[in-house]
Amino acid sequence: MSFQGTGSKAPALLVFALAAFAIFLSAQTARADFRVCNATQSLVGVSIGYRAKSGWITEGWWHVDPSACKTIIEGPLSSRYYYLYAEDAERGGRWSGGVNMCVAEKEFKVFGINDCFARGFQRSGFEEYDTGEQTSWMVQLTDEPAPSDGQNPTGTENR
Repeated sequence: MSFQGTGSKAPALLVFALAAFAIFLSAQTARADFRVCNATQSLVGVSIGYRAKSGWITEGWWHVDPSACKTIIEGPLSSRYYYLYAEDAERGGRWSGGVNMCVAEKEFKVFGINDCFARGFQRSGFEEYDTGEQTSWMVQLTDEPAPSDGQNPTGTENR
């Protein structure tokens, strides 16, 4: 079969190549999210806190299998600071910090961070992560102790 028409095939191929490249780029930017990776050999329960337009929110629990990752917030991040609290479901350890927020024993979404006990919740210390206004962020939970200089407390990695 022969191509009939005037002009060269080059403009059509260039348009096709540019369209394919644009689709590739949009697929790459669509991967913006907040992910937690579990580099331990135990199941880990994760909760997250953040400031929304309506105020402070904490949510949990996401179960992250050993040597696996889980997306906690899908899409581009809307806040600069996120707060994470995680527990080792098998060995009882935890990844925590100095910012107190409300949690519950079972799946939860709590609005507000004050009066946790009075409202029937527990209070846990969350670690603050400054995402630097990136649209995507990943935290890696490891068995390794935090560095003594206070940098990179639980293997935080910017993606």
